[in-house]
Amino acid sequence: MPELNTEIPQGLVSGPLLLFCTKNTPLQITAMVVSLGYFIFDMAWCVYFRTEGLVMLAHHTMSILGIMLTLWLGESGIESCAVLFGSEITNPLLQTRWFLKHSGRYDSFLGDLVDVLFVLLFVFMRIFVGGNMLYCELTSPRPKFIIKCGGVAMYALSWVFMADIARFAYRKSHVKYQHWMNRHRMAEVNGQHMKRD
Repeated sequence: MPELNTEIPQGLVSGPLLLFCTKNTPLQITAMVVSLGYFIFDMAWCVYFRTEGLVMLAHHTMSILGIMLTLWLGESGIESCAVLFGSEITNPLLQTRWFLKHSGRYDSFLGDLVDVLFVLLFVFMRIFVGGNMLYCELTSPRPKFIIKCGGVAMYALSWVFMADIARFAYRKSHVKYQHWMNRHRMAEVNGQHMKRD
């Protein structure tokens, strides 16, 4: 823990470049080992039950390999933990969406809110924060080349997910707009637009 206490002030004064490629702390090792267990279990679940496509399996594979590499090298734990946080922060919203769908409450204001929050959080964390972090990682002389390659791979995968999310958002907003137009037309046909209370 003493390493973390000195890293934070250095990062605030000198910028994030000093935080890259530092020795793994016990807390970072614990977070990575727990995350590694999660990814191995979830990967086995996804393969056995065939619940996910190739993009999600690639995400799990890269996460497993990246965590194992970081643990083996004994450094760059701060980068790995930051990537884990940024890429898994949207998970609670995805789980909420799943529960709403399976309880029949997805087609509601709450379902729309969860989807909007998911898209906004994904774009902010994976694309903007992730892009800034990748830039710092690539311009820093400290991280090993293999760690930089892993960062590029994870960021590229974020853009693949982003394309899927953009298609989903377009389809959902198009359907919502069509429903709104149909309700508006029906109100005009029925003369409800002329009624006043």
